[in-house]
Amino acid sequence: MSHAAVATTDLSSVPTAVSPGRIDAVEFAELVRAFNEVTARLESTHGALRREVSSLQGELAEAQARLRRSRQLAALGEMAAGIAHEIRNPLGAIGLTLEALTEDLADRPEQLELCGRVSRAVARLDAIVGDVLAFARDTRVRPAATTMATPVLAAVAGAEDLIEAHGIDVDLDIDESCEAEIDAPLMEQALLNLLRNACEAMAGVDRGRRLVVQVHGRELRDPDAGLVPHAIVRITDTGPGIPEEIRERMFNPFFTTRAEGTGLGLAIVHRIVDAHGGRLDVESGGDGTAVTVGLPVAFRGERAGGGEDESGRSLGGAVRRRVRDSAADRGAA
Repeated sequence: MSHAAVATTDLSSVPTAVSPGRIDAVEFAELVRAFNEVTARLESTHGALRREVSSLQGELAEAQARLRRSRQLAALGEMAAGIAHEIRNPLGAIGLTLEALTEDLADRPEQLELCGRVSRAVARLDAIVGDVLAFARDTRVRPAATTMATPVLAAVAGAEDLIEAHGIDVDLDIDESCEAEIDAPLMEQALLNLLRNACEAMAGVDRGRRLVVQVHGRELRDPDAGLVPHAIVRITDTGPGIPEEIRERMFNPFFTTRAEGTGLGLAIVHRIVDAHGGRLDVESGGDGTAVTVGLPVAFRGERAGGGEDESGRSLGGAVRRRVRDSAADRGAA
């Protein structure tokens, strides 16, 4: 039997299969460095996003707190107006009766003194009712482009009696170019209430009494429009500070820590600022209190429509509209 010859091949002459390229140490180090850079950038971006979300959550909580406070003030204002009118009617009748009684008792000094006491009590009650109606009335806001120095300086002049009486040093840091669309008389009233409140707070402190009033422009975040230019008025005093439990209630109507007064001054401030679409913030510690009023440079309220007079808008209506708009936004979401 013959055997077929078996062909043999020199394997050394056959090319080997293509294998992946090898990475030397330098290339591997470069790859690791690039990976670390990408990872660091991702971590940085994640941290920035986390901080931004936290900041937005804080701002949202503040906006919701301001909205709740606005809603409460609107409801209390309507209730207070009804009660005040009901009180004023019989109060007027009491006053008229006292006048007639005083005439009849002209020759009886002791009885006249009693009538005088009742008359003074009636006058005090009537003043309180007047304050309540001032808080609750449907004030009109008429915005116009105004240099913020105008209402600020007028308010400082209005508080001059307290400033002199308590020996308070006043520092003014006012950017004369800062303007906003505001109702100047209403804003003067609000700022005057804040200044007088600050002066009265410093009356009982032994250290130096100093009032700092600053006006400047700054962008603040608006829930609907992002960063919006605002006019900022900051009033800082060196009083004893306001405890946190009081700060939470200080803008409530009829809340006061003083022996006299109706507790409506700061509630009126809040309603005026709110009607301008602004914001009101309070910082306080043992060395004093700072109240910051932020007002949109461009008036963001409804100027006309809905049956309102084009020359202004309702103060109470502004609060109610903001409540309705926010409720509608939540429903749409």
